[in-house]
Amino acid sequence: MAIRIGIYGYGNLGRGVEAAIRQNDDMELVAVFTRRDPSTVKINTEGVKVYHCDKALELTDDIDVMILCGGSATDLPVQTPELAKYFNVVDSFDTHAKIPEHFANVDKNAKASEKTAIISVGWDPGMFSLNRLYAQAILPQGADYTFWGKGVSQGHSDAIRRIDGVANAKQYTVPVEAAVEAVRSGSQPELTTRQKHTRECFVVAKEGADLQRIENEIKTMPNYFADYDTTVYFISQEEFDRDHSEIPHGGMVIRSGITGFNGEHKHVIEYKLTLESNPEFTGSVLVAFSRAVYRMASSKNFGCKTVFDISPIDLAIKSREEIISQML
Repeated sequence: MAIRIGIYGYGNLGRGVEAAIRQNDDMELVAVFTRRDPSTVKINTEGVKVYHCDKALELTDDIDVMILCGGSATDLPVQTPELAKYFNVVDSFDTHAKIPEHFANVDKNAKASEKTAIISVGWDPGMFSLNRLYAQAILPQGADYTFWGKGVSQGHSDAIRRIDGVANAKQYTVPVEAAVEAVRSGSQPELTTRQKHTRECFVVAKEGADLQRIENEIKTMPNYFADYDTTVYFISQEEFDRDHSEIPHGGMVIRSGITGFNGEHKHVIEYKLTLESNPEFTGSVLVAFSRAVYRMASSKNFGCKTVFDISPIDLAIKSREEIISQML
């Protein structure tokens, strides 16, 4: 029997999850939940109904795993603990500093209701986190480096769009190639935030807007741009639509370490992602971990989990025998 999936929130990530479900033969989308008027939401899967979020608890018996596709700032801190009372859940909470607090809130409710939850699933946190753990375990003497991009930062793009006089904007995070090559050399450089990444901003200004003021507000914005070398390009809406309509991203996790009795040998471990669609890839990770949630819940392994708690074999659609014979 197929694993019955619900999608809670239908933006870019929700659409990415929907697309990923189609590629997994052991899964079935049974419902989509939205805060909008359901009659205005058109999904891509025939025969699947769209409900208002208020109706979710009426379908607890119809959904094996609920995939939460809201934002980390205000949605998931409330939604995941609440829905873990009623469903097995997966989310992509990515505010790194607040993950321990979020974990505790979800774990309490999931255990009390005998449900299984996995939080912070995606590529960072998520796949990058796993690779940091593997690399540190193998090379305990060393240093970790994470580079993001080149890709669209949706949070930074939104911050620019909130500036008075901005009609549209997209921001790209770009690794500094010299810093990447220094890390790959095994020299373990000490790098500042500014030395690791630059930021490129493509802005469509409203008619008559003060371009110099907008550029200054962007470059001096604390927590977003002030610590980076930032370049601002003002472009037309037509150019924006032509060249900046997609949501690519990616990055790499690099571990530089040493072995030998005197640390005489250098080693570099690198995991790299190049993504044409950030939300579709993240959705694919969420769907794979939904399989693990379902299997853990079926084994009565309740409570909140992270990517570190999941056996790799529980992510796969293939049998244990196939995996051992084909992949080991």
